[in-house]
Amino acid sequence: MAIKKILVVDDSPTDLKYLSDLLSKNGYTVSTAESAEEAMAKVKQSRPDLVLMDVVMPGQNGFQATRVLTRDESTKNIPVIICTSKAQDTDRVWGMRQGARDYIVKPIDQADLLAKIAALGG
Repeated sequence: MAIKKILVVDDSPTDLKYLSDLLSKNGYTVSTAESAEEAMAKVKQSRPDLVLMDVVMPGQNGFQATRVLTRDESTKNIPVIICTSKAQDTDRVWGMRQGARDYIVKPIDQADLLAKIAALGG
């Protein structure tokens, strides 16, 4: 599946802008959500090809949202890449156990992120 539409989920306006600009410049159509709850609604509504999910957010965290998305019949085929400042190996393992396809640590390395998206079909 070709990845064209990406939903960026992050409660940081700075990170949302940075990732949106980076992805837009590389030809992706980007939408954003500032919470896990908003992300869930947008995924069901707009059906992105990929979700970039922050972990530390008010309300539901990104691990919980990833688990819900990857276990729901209607959204389980949408890959999730966790994109977080949580750099511990235990966080990475936990994120992958929730169903994430990949895990990237902030600050984001642009080439690394683009390579991970390409590996998923982008």
